Amino acid sequence: MRKYLLHIIIILVGLIYLGRLFHLQIYDTSYTNLSRNNAVKTVYEYPQRGNIFDRNGKLLVSNQPSYDVMVIPRELKPFDTLEFCSLLGIPKEKLKKQLQKARRYSTRLQYVVVPQLSKEEYAFLQEKMHKYEGFYIQKRSLRNYKTKSSANVLGYIAEVNDRILRKDDYYQSGDLIGMQGVEKQYEKELRGSKGVRYYQKDRFNREIGPYLDGKLDTLAIKGKDIQLSIDIDLQEYGQKLMQNKRGGIVAIEPKTGELLTLITAPSYAPELLVGRKRSSNFTKMHYDSITKPMYDRGLLAEYPPGSPFKTLTGLIALQEGVIQPKQRFSCTHGYYYGTRGRKMGCHSHSSPLNLAFATANSCNSYFAQSYRKIIEKEASPQEGIDNWRRHLKSFGLGGFLGYDLPAGRPGKIPASKYYDAIYPSKRWQGITTLSNAIGQGEVLCTPIQLANMTAAIANRGYFYTPHVVKKIDNDYNKNPKYTERKYTTIDSLNFEPIIDGMHKVFTHGTAHFLQVPGITICGKTGTSENFTKIEGKRTQLTDHSIFIAFAPRENPKIALAVFVENGYWGARYAGRIASLMIEKYLRGSITVTHLEDWVLNHSLEEEYEKPLSGIPFKINQ
Repeated sequence: MRKYLLHIIIILVGLIYLGRLFHLQIYDTSYTNLSRNNAVKTVYEYPQRGNIFDRNGKLLVSNQPSYDVMVIPRELKPFDTLEFCSLLGIPKEKLKKQLQKARRYSTRLQYVVVPQLSKEEYAFLQEKMHKYEGFYIQKRSLRNYKTKSSANVLGYIAEVNDRILRKDDYYQSGDLIGMQGVEKQYEKELRGSKGVRYYQKDRFNREIGPYLDGKLDTLAIKGKDIQLSIDIDLQEYGQKLMQNKRGGIVAIEPKTGELLTLITAPSYAPELLVGRKRSSNFTKMHYDSITKPMYDRGLLAEYPPGSPFKTLTGLIALQEGVIQPKQRFSCTHGYYYGTRGRKMGCHSHSSPLNLAFATANSCNSYFAQSYRKIIEKEASPQEGIDNWRRHLKSFGLGGFLGYDLPAGRPGKIPASKYYDAIYPSKRWQGITTLSNAIGQGEVLCTPIQLANMTAAIANRGYFYTPHVVKKIDNDYNKNPKYTERKYTTIDSLNFEPIIDGMHKVFTHGTAHFLQVPGITICGKTGTSENFTKIEGKRTQLTDHSIFIAFAPRENPKIALAVFVENGYWGARYAGRIASLMIEKYLRGSITVTHLEDWVLNHSLEEEYEKPLSGIPFKINQ
């Protein structure tokens, strides 16, 4: 056996070497790729992003050419830095910093030195690039906006950061990616696919022709076009009405859940985040802590919903059988409750009132009594609150709606455990939470949640998840998430008394002066108390103006919610804007010009200049 030992060892060592060579040559491509990087130059061809259109086919976003100055560090040769910096229009220190970053990123891969040159800058520079070996110009495309509005919906594109590069190997340094809005949510559809060309290089690092005769080359594939559900004419009109005001307008087509408008004010022109000034413009707006132009109030601001919430209090009371539509409750300028004779105040109107007229006149007393009956129907206030909450959750409140935009907040519908935590003895009652009845207390909603709630009322008990994309490359958005009905816990018959009351808001109630001749509108005014904490002290600011509405009453085509921060009361600003938006959408023009003139000629800038008014959406504290 010993005489064969040496032979066995030699054979085993040989097999190990053969196995290793087989692995390296067949399975492990890292050395092949390394060799290719040395001998082959890779040039990417960037596709145009998909265009974006509104619901009527109007072009909102297209593309314009842009050019990046790139560098491959290992191919650099000595060059006149002062001359090159002068051509690029950048300081020498910035060029050095970019080259250092490029070397840290990779000596073999391209890196952006100066992004987004204009056509004129490119034409001037291209003639001189032969003098600067290792640098080259990469053609890309930037967005070209056809509208001054909808920045919060459209989003913007920007360079990928290190986190994205680590997470997704599709992107290279300097690539552009969608940020915020539709650009972010539908990035994969909009971006298309990059093309690639390989060029063989000789030992002097000179290109000598296509690698493998171009067999591995691919063409760029343009991104898919997207049609939004947004009506850009209505969007731009709403943005005009919200000039010198802060807040949001969200409008939905009830029968589909398609978002017709998603307006936030103040906002900014999308073109500000395009080109070489994008970074400075972004920084300026991002750190504007007063007006917050990049803060989408329609999706993110959580407000007490105020009196529009009374419609849900009435619906739940009907469903639970604790009130009847014709049942009347008295109101003596408010509702007195508790052993200490506390009072929830109410403005002057006739008494007693049934449900429809209580809705029309926004009677606090009526809905406070209805709320108590809902909570006290159950064996304990905990069970009562949780049952009340169950109904509200079915309208999409107190949680994320699931719409197709990346921003959002859940709002707040408190559960019994919330009050148990506040009152450890658990000795709280329905009257402890009575402010919930009228949309104050611990209840918070975003404008899109209230608009969706209004659509559910317009549909008599169901809604579709709101969404902003209607078609992708001419194919309708058939995602079942957006095409299946979501039913509330309220029977359809119970909606008619509430809808009758919402119609009477315009004929006999708090919005009687906001009627649009020939259009049957159902709505609800709201005045939301506005509190914040200043140095630990609860401080009241000017009330918010809120309005929800849908029209026409039968076969409704639009449902909306309007919030105007510090707008005093519901009909003052939000109600006028709601009537104008409804007529604009249904008719395409305005006949109630007195309302339009009033809104356009009234500003809240002086209100916002008051101390503390610049922080209105800390109201959830």
